Amino acid sequence: MSTVPALRTARAAALALAALVQAAPAGAGDRPGDFDFYVLSLSWSPSYCEAEGDRRRDAQCERPFSFVVHGLWPQRERGYPADCPTAAGRLPDALIRAQLDIFPAFGLIIHQWRKHGTCSGLTPADYFKAARRAYEAVRVPAEFERLASPRMVGVGDVEDGFRKSNPGLDPDEMAVTCDDRRLREIRICFTRDLSGFRSCPEVDGDACRRSRVFMPAVRGGR
Repeated sequence: MSTVPALRTARAAALALAALVQAAPAGAGDRPGDFDFYVLSLSWSPSYCEAEGDRRRDAQCERPFSFVVHGLWPQRERGYPADCPTAAGRLPDALIRAQLDIFPAFGLIIHQWRKHGTCSGLTPADYFKAARRAYEAVRVPAEFERLASPRMVGVGDVEDGFRKSNPGLDPDEMAVTCDDRRLREIRICFTRDLSGFRSCPEVDGDACRRSRVFMPAVRGGR
């Protein structure tokens, strides 16, 4: 057999393999339980509603939410796993409804389980117990629980407020995030067993670069 056809065949196979690799979705090959720590993401609901939720007619935006759980994310030192394979079927409605006091919407709960919860190595029930445990371990500064009027805030002041309200929480264990003008989230890093906070340089590196940001008021006359 001529070496030319053989080389062409090998080259074609290599190109096909490269195409498959490029087409593989993010998180492809991730395994449940293969992560280093958790990130609890608390979203400032009024900012979400002003930026996106109102346009989507999200029911979340009709309720007087302040900080809500966006998700509990398994994280690696660099990057994170996503959409891990799971034998769990459809989330039971009762389990979803039990989360609505801290997660603001059905769709968000389902999405967070599929993208992040499946990589925790936990059952759905245990994953949401873990999310609640992390949420209850964080004390939101009193000034943000009932924000009756909108205000500009210093990003450093928000971070300091969370640190003072949560003894042992250091600057490199959290990140305040923003969009082009609004405060969006507080991301706090926990150990795998949720026994305490831990440093997370990559998460902290994605923190808001603005000195001041806007916080829309809590809705519904709270």
